[in-house]
Amino acid sequence: MALRRILLAALLLLAGCAAPDPVDLPGLRVMVPNPPGSGYDFTARAMARALGDSGVLPDVEVFNLPGGSGTTGLHRLVYESGNGTLMMLMGLGLVGAEYTSGSALGLSRTTPIARLVSEPGIIVVRGDSAYADMGDLVDAWRRDPATVPVGGGSSPGGPDHLAPMLVAEKIGIAPGDVQYHRYDGGGDLLAAILSGEVAFGVSGVGEYADQIRSGQLRILASTGEKTSAGAPTLRECGIDVVFENWRGIVAPPGLAPEQTALLTETVRRLHESPQWAAALERYGWRDAYLEGPAFGEYIAAESARMADTLGRMGLGR
Repeated sequence: MALRRILLAALLLLAGCAAPDPVDLPGLRVMVPNPPGSGYDFTARAMARALGDSGVLPDVEVFNLPGGSGTTGLHRLVYESGNGTLMMLMGLGLVGAEYTSGSALGLSRTTPIARLVSEPGIIVVRGDSAYADMGDLVDAWRRDPATVPVGGGSSPGGPDHLAPMLVAEKIGIAPGDVQYHRYDGGGDLLAAILSGEVAFGVSGVGEYADQIRSGQLRILASTGEKTSAGAPTLRECGIDVVFENWRGIVAPPGLAPEQTALLTETVRRLHESPQWAAALERYGWRDAYLEGPAFGEYIAAESARMADTLGRMGLGR
């Protein structure tokens, strides 16, 4: 890890010596369909910083348009048909929200640009929690689900909601018995965990890196394939669940081919920059770059998968 950081620092120095020509795309705006402090918000702002610091595109504006668990922003994007200076940060949470809300204006109408990152979820408790490990939490949760509420920043169908539901299903708790509390963004969820309003929280690994380092929060398990932030995976804890969130970029419908090509080039050059590599390192994100029509096919497959999973668990429309 130390060697990787040294190499990234060297790349950043080299990049500063020979900055690339900027993309000719003045006035680009990136919409975040969630409140400030959310995972989408973190990712969009990291993206804007990396675009500016790398010289690819300075002065990218990030703005928040929360509402309807992301579907308000989705509707706005669709109504901006033909606008080649607007993109939206989205991911698995919006796929789930679209399904549970029955949104008429769907992701299938947007222009897919690229999937950017994936990240495991983390199950976290307050630093002084009585739950020493995942086994303690599972024992208490099984005994009385009503007394072990869980918090997340996702609406029904989103990653923070779906991950604990999958865990509950595996350990014999009916999804309907799970006391899930939804919060608007990481700040509200953090306050709920620290105050004891919820027994544990589920979030992305990048959102609470500082609180984990300071000892305010403690990770009991990661939902990914591999150990994350020093915590065991759910499988290593005896719970056969693997679940990762992902985030990407879509644009309005109705774009001319040259508009789509320019947006795609911008995001491709972001992905290739050492500044973006440094952001992945900082937030614990995994590079999951997938471009254009292939990303559109992925979104469609994820929509079908979410409909099947949520329907099976009785959490659908």
